[in-house]
This record gives sequence, C-alpha cells and structure tokens, in this order.
Amino acid sequence: MDWLFPAALALTGTMGVLMTLWGLWYLVSGLASVRKPKNYGFHPAQTKFAVLVAARNEELVIGPLINSLLTQDYPAELYDVWVIPNNCTDNTALAARNFGAKVLECTAPVKSKGEVLRFAYNRLRGRRYDAWVVFDADNIVDSRFLAEMNNARLTGVQAAQGYRDSKNPYDTAVSGCSSIYYWMMDRFHNGGKAGMGTSAMIGGTGFMVTQKLLDRLGGWRTETISEDLEITVQTVLAGERVAWVPKAVTYDEQPITWEQSFTQRRRWSSGTLQVAETYLPALTRTLGEQPGLSLLDMGATLLLPAYQLSALAGLMCTAMTAALGGRTVVQALALGIAGACGNIAWAALTATAAAGIVITMEGKWDRRLWKGLCTYWLFLLTWLPITAVSFWKKTTVWKEIRHTRTMAPQLPGR
Repeated sequence: MDWLFPAALALTGTMGVLMTLWGLWYLVSGLASVRKPKNYGFHPAQTKFAVLVAARNEELVIGPLINSLLTQDYPAELYDVWVIPNNCTDNTALAARNFGAKVLECTAPVKSKGEVLRFAYNRLRGRRYDAWVVFDADNIVDSRFLAEMNNARLTGVQAAQGYRDSKNPYDTAVSGCSSIYYWMMDRFHNGGKAGMGTSAMIGGTGFMVTQKLLDRLGGWRTETISEDLEITVQTVLAGERVAWVPKAVTYDEQPITWEQSFTQRRRWSSGTLQVAETYLPALTRTLGEQPGLSLLDMGATLLLPAYQLSALAGLMCTAMTAALGGRTVVQALALGIAGACGNIAWAALTATAAAGIVITMEGKWDRRLWKGLCTYWLFLLTWLPITAVSFWKKTTVWKEIRHTRTMAPQLPGR
C-alpha cells in the first residue's frame, strides 16, 4: 500500500493544475472588465419591440412590472407588452389586462419558460416586430431600457443582455448572496467578455434578440430548461455575439430562502448540463473548422458543471491525501478533516474577497448587505452538491418559485 499516498498526491495535484488553468481563463476575462463598456450612442427610436413576459401565478407582482414597461422613455406605438399566462391557478391574466398589458394565454401544454416563449413567438411573429425583449413577471424595468436596446440594435447588435440588478438585496442572507452573484455576472462575466471581445451571456431576463437573428436561427427553437444559455450558444454558433448593454437595467426579485435558492440553482445546473450535452459536439466541430475566441469561451462556460464537480472531487481528494499521512485511524481522521477545512477556509476567504471587490466596484456598499457578504462563500460551496445531484438526476420541469413582493428596488443607503 506504499503506492497509495503518492498516487493520491499525484491525483490531487493533477486536478489542482487543471482546475487552476480553467480558473485562469476566467481570471483573465474578469480583469478585462476594467475596459470601459462600449457606448452605443443615441439614435432615433426606430425599433418595434415585442416585450414578452412568461407568467405563472404572478397576479401579486405583475402590476409594477407592467407599469414600468408602459412608462418607458420610448414611443408607445413602437412596442407592445405581451403577458403570456401559463399553468396558472390565480388571476394573472385578469391582473395583466387590468394594468394595461396585452394578454396571450398559453393554450399549449408547456413545461418550461422556453416553451412558453416559443409558443408566443410562433403566434406573434406575423406582426412584423424588429426585435423581441424578454422579462420575468417579478421584474421592474428602468425607464431607459427600450431606448438603450434601440441604440444597440441600430449599431448592428443582433442579441443583447442588459444589466441585471436586484430588487431586494437586503431581505435575507440568501437574497444578498443572489444579488452579489448577479453583480459578479454583470461586472466580471458579461463586462469581462465585452472587454475581451467575446460574447456576453443571456441571463433569462432583460435581454433582446432581433427578428433578423431569429430568422437565421430558424425561429425561437430552444428545447432545454435553460433557454437563455441555449439561445446564447445558438447565437455564438451563428457567428454572432451577445452584446453587453449595461445601461439597460432590470431589477429582479431574488430568492429569500435557501430552499428557493436550491430549486433555482438546481434548474440552472440541470439546464447547463442539457445544453452542454446538446451543443458541445457542434461547438467542438465548429471550433476545429473555424477557430475563434468566442467559441472557445462558450465551451468553457458549458464546462462549468464539470468544473464544479471536479472541485467537489478535489476537496475529497485533498482530505483523502491528508488522511493517508496519518499513522493511526484517529490521526488520519484528524488530518483528513483538517485538509478539507483548510481548502474550504481558503475558498471562503477568496470568495468573500471577490464579493467585497464587486460590491465596491458596483457601488453597492450598504451595511444591510453584511449577511449576504458573510455567507457568500457558503452560497458558492452549496452549489457543488447541487451540481453533483444534477449530474445524477437532472430536473426537466420549470418548477415555480412564488413571488409576492410588490416593491420598488432597494437602493444602497435607502
């Protein structure tokens, strides 16, 4: 058994090197976020938008969203707000009509948001819209959103993601963690990708896709539970990039309990695995035929669940390697626990430091955020078993997370 310790040490070291190389790619893209975002200028309002809102039992929260959409700093004749109620047991459709939105009730059986959006697109595509914009029913939208997306489209942008801010970062530790995560995505992922000249990632709400691009893609044809990531991959494979438009701001309601957060992240992990299984072969082939940084970066994004699973395996290997250094069972147990705790402590320190950096850079410092800042490391750590469970059994149903907060965004210092 003398070979066991060096073998475990070699395995742990190899995994550490591979994970470090993968992480360095994201470090480089994160550093690229210091570049100033592209200015799309100011252009006359020309784009006719279809604004789509998939809504499932959202009677309590849909009013503020519709109000924010109907008061856009954009000509009313150039956009329609369509609410698509689906699988509802409340009065979402009636509430949407009363607040002034157009209602397209989903009559087809649907299991995911992507299926709802495909249903709406197929019903409405004959109305000659120039671009399609998607929001969630619990959102509140900045009054300049459509104007900024119009500016981007008129410079040639075919797909764009806006800034995804938080309505309720101070409610609980969980909502604080989720808010920090989205600020990370805004600054380091999408901002970094824009700085590198690669594609930003569509994030489920607050995004635009033009009719011209959808024509190239063969219509709205997402099939997985992560329709946002799927349409991002389709865009990159079509030779386009998702533009980052940080002046187009959406405020999103974050989960307030760990159970809601686990449900949401389980869906994300399962969806990423679905998209990876479906599109990694095509990405690999296209990358071999036409090498490009956007394709390589998209492949790295789809490998995120594998990275998370490797991180969990690496933690176990570290504990096992440390335990093999003990001469007795008690020593082995103590060393194994110490090795695992050492890894977790380092990860907690770096995660908290990164959270503090992004809060500072985004101007979000507020003493009410301390719970989220202190537990952000745990938020990330719990993602590892969530992903491991998703590898074992994916969720394929868009499970409802009930929203009840009719509130204005909670701003720092308020």
